[in-house]
Amino acid sequence: MTVTGRTDTPQQGGDPANPRRQDSDQQGAGRTGTLRTVGLVAGRELDTHVRKRSFLIGTLVMVLIIAAYPALMFFIGRSMGTTTVGFTGQATAVLQPVETTAESMGDPIETRETPDPATGRQQVREGELDALVTGTPGALKLVVEQQPDEELRSALNAVVQQRALNAELSRAGLDPAEVNERVASARVAVTSLEAADPQQGQRLALAMAAAFLLYFMLIGSGQMVAQGVVEEKSSRVVEILLSTIRPSQLLAGKVVGIGLTSLLQFVIIGAVGMVVTTAAGLMTLPSTALAGTLVWALVWFLLGFFFYATIMAAGASLVSRQEELQSVMTPAIMLLIVPFVVGVSILPSNPESSLGATLSLIPGFSPVLMPMRIALGVAAPWEIATALALTVLATVGLLWLGGRIYSNAVLRTGARVKLSEALRAA
Repeated sequence: MTVTGRTDTPQQGGDPANPRRQDSDQQGAGRTGTLRTVGLVAGRELDTHVRKRSFLIGTLVMVLIIAAYPALMFFIGRSMGTTTVGFTGQATAVLQPVETTAESMGDPIETRETPDPATGRQQVREGELDALVTGTPGALKLVVEQQPDEELRSALNAVVQQRALNAELSRAGLDPAEVNERVASARVAVTSLEAADPQQGQRLALAMAAAFLLYFMLIGSGQMVAQGVVEEKSSRVVEILLSTIRPSQLLAGKVVGIGLTSLLQFVIIGAVGMVVTTAAGLMTLPSTALAGTLVWALVWFLLGFFFYATIMAAGASLVSRQEELQSVMTPAIMLLIVPFVVGVSILPSNPESSLGATLSLIPGFSPVLMPMRIALGVAAPWEIATALALTVLATVGLLWLGGRIYSNAVLRTGARVKLSEALRAA
């Protein structure tokens, strides 16, 4: 008698006696397949863009500009920072007072004695001297080629006025030295409610550098995503790709791959900037502060990239030609311009601005404004946490919405797809 029963051979796809386990295995396999597909697309995008000449040249140019900046500032300081002034005749009596006064006013000058006025005038014409001082100590005359240096003129006026005052005090029977000492000791008493930050200037420079780098990198990387979408759509390569993978997988892989490309460029430029400015002595902030600012800039760059790249990719899927791309990218670019303008125009003069603090919490504005406020040291921990949470939630929502728009519009070639149609199709 033959008994037909259950075989011990495992069934493909899971245990039929345990449907829950079978569904779980299928879901796990599905997730693994999705991640693998997204990873393959991302790897293709990363390899393609990193090998592009534009990526290599652009990165190299930025690195060279940053590396040359300290040397350029040193050269400008040496060529424009010192004024050479000649003194001749009786005017040599005020040479030292003028030099001391100019230095106290923050405009140091180089002084030298000139044999006679004619020689001095010739040296001014030839550019050997920036100015020539002649006349008597009580009636000095300044000779220049065209326009006088205002700081030098102020220093000369201060010396002449002081000598006139001393003469009047002597005629009045007073000791000029004693009077000047009393005048110099007169001060306004200042009470500071908060201690001044001696490194505020460096923090501001760091914040401005972060804002400019984030702004241009976000626009550049977002445009890269949008152009890639339109290129694949116009060449119909997307139709071949979507015959084997889902639209959401293609979009996710493209965004991740270009994001990694931009992140690599961002890290290279940021690291070179930190090393160069620190080595040149332009930044004396603690290394922890510099590293912390760079890390936060990286975090906000990634969040900002996914936020804006999703918007630009979804917008790019609505058009089929590069000529139409700018019209759908303009709203996203304008959304980036607003926080950048606020950041560079308000925060430098008023880091604790309530407007800047409020806008830095809004998704889309946070990637530019919050790193600036962190670099300036005015962002509270709860503000950073709130901005992070809101940006992540907004980005997740955009990924869902943008993915559906992309899925329903990317295969529709020809005329521009209206957003309302793409949404209805979704």
